[in-house]
Amino acid sequence: EVFLLEDVGSGKWSALCRASGKIRTGLVFNLAGGRVTATVVEIRGGGEVVVDIRSDAPILKVLEEAGETPLPPYIKRPAGPEPYDRTRYQTVYSRTPGAVAAPTAGLHFTQELLGQLAGCGIPLATVTLHVGAGTFKPVKSVNVEDHAMDTERFSVPGETAEKVCVTHQSGGRVVAVGTTTVRALESAALRSGQVEQCEGRTDLFIRESFRFRAVDAILTNFHLPQSTLLMMICAFAGRDLILRAYREAVAARYRFYSYGDCMLVE
Repeated sequence: EVFLLEDVGSGKWSALCRASGKIRTGLVFNLAGGRVTATVVEIRGGGEVVVDIRSDAPILKVLEEAGETPLPPYIKRPAGPEPYDRTRYQTVYSRTPGAVAAPTAGLHFTQELLGQLAGCGIPLATVTLHVGAGTFKPVKSVNVEDHAMDTERFSVPGETAEKVCVTHQSGGRVVAVGTTTVRALESAALRSGQVEQCEGRTDLFIRESFRFRAVDAILTNFHLPQSTLLMMICAFAGRDLILRAYREAVAARYRFYSYGDCMLVE
């Protein structure tokens, strides 16, 4: 199994690999019924490698035709991902390929709901943050400050930056759909304190004492313990309040994680 993470140029991809034997440089995977070969050219550690991809068509096209939806391990599919996972485990507003997982807060939205929001006069704006594998890496350091955040690619268009600024100037609120949106917007506000058009990579680690400049409310799912995502939400609303909300969620048997329930944090 080869789980492609990111195109690093010249036909090479960073990837997570799983095989019956030891992963080593020079190992060749034959994939998609022989349509693709992936040769391991570098071992990066932590299960990550770099593979040289050769295919009979552009690799993104092959992935669409022969690849499987990379569901989180807690979503049980005994026979593997089903065809409907391609649409169910995806937001209705996704546009740009690149994330290794869906931004789960966005799974709650349908085109009909987006239309209702627009009909109520609630303007919508978009950002891109390609969720990376590091998002799921638990914090194991004794000191939180020692945790190394992996970078993720993001883009905040000029139109979105302008909408955020106009909203704040008019006394309105910016509601971020998911922690990925929070990370993108707050990364775009680091330089001047206001959201600016920008794109690149961010290793922003939002935790206690972080000063939020862009976001006024967050729509988010319930996250795993010891995760940077939970730390972000605690930094936003206060640890005591969020842990009280989690105790209520457990007691009321709310569903957690990707297809779980959602909360609005203000």
